[in-house]
Amino acid sequence: MNEALSLLSQAQWRIIDQSGLGVHFDALQSFGMDDTLCNSVGSKTAPATARAWVHHQTVVLGIQDTKLPFLADGLKYLEEQGYHFIVRNSGGLAVVLDEGVLNLTLVFPEAEKGIDINRGYEAMWLLIKRMFADFPHEIEAREISASYCPGSYDLSINGKKFAGISQRRLRNGVAVQIYLCVTDSGAKRAELIKGFYDRATQGVQTKFKYPDINPEVMASLSELFGTQLSVSDVMLRFLKTIKETGGHIYSGQLTVEETPLFADYYQRVVERNEKMLQES
Repeated sequence: MNEALSLLSQAQWRIIDQSGLGVHFDALQSFGMDDTLCNSVGSKTAPATARAWVHHQTVVLGIQDTKLPFLADGLKYLEEQGYHFIVRNSGGLAVVLDEGVLNLTLVFPEAEKGIDINRGYEAMWLLIKRMFADFPHEIEAREISASYCPGSYDLSINGKKFAGISQRRLRNGVAVQIYLCVTDSGAKRAELIKGFYDRATQGVQTKFKYPDINPEVMASLSELFGTQLSVSDVMLRFLKTIKETGGHIYSGQLTVEETPLFADYYQRVVERNEKMLQES
């Protein structure tokens, strides 16, 4: 954990808060943002950056999801439930984003020796444990196989998953991303993704093993802690914890140099998303 702590202990953190941009803030913009930040932080033209973001009624698919045998039926179901969908440019499988889910991205520069992939995951796990250290619950990092988008760094309490972590590496920058289910029903979100896979597979055997989702293994932090947390509450905990790691924190946006980079990366994300959905 010491190596993970050293990642969090940056000389300065720029904080980009996009958690309140509302319903018209599209998830593709977020993936363009993180690629932009990987570039600028990786080239050391910008400091380590932490970004917070919220998207409304969106299902983010993984590349593997586009190979489902009856994908069109699954996507139709999502639309009927009031969700739109995109395909992300990083690994993993389908996840739900809505106004009760806070997403955090930590962007670090690659050191000369490089940042081991587990070290990035451990840094995010440590951050989340510190954010909720006042609650008497152990936050574990292990795969919850019956959840949606299962991975070895699923965060859970008493076997119920509330968060998943992913990484994106680009141009000497490392973006560690997490979604935190803060409010409402974790099981209800899982039901949505279960319904998607049921319709997109229709019982057909596939080469790739998609998750067999049990909604009961997923919950929100509000449910797990037995107290009504809001995204704003968790955002304050995040800022306080980042500040406590040492170094200077300040609120910022994209710089003049980063703005054209974002336009380029966003266009790439949009084109890739369209291509993936057309080919499926």
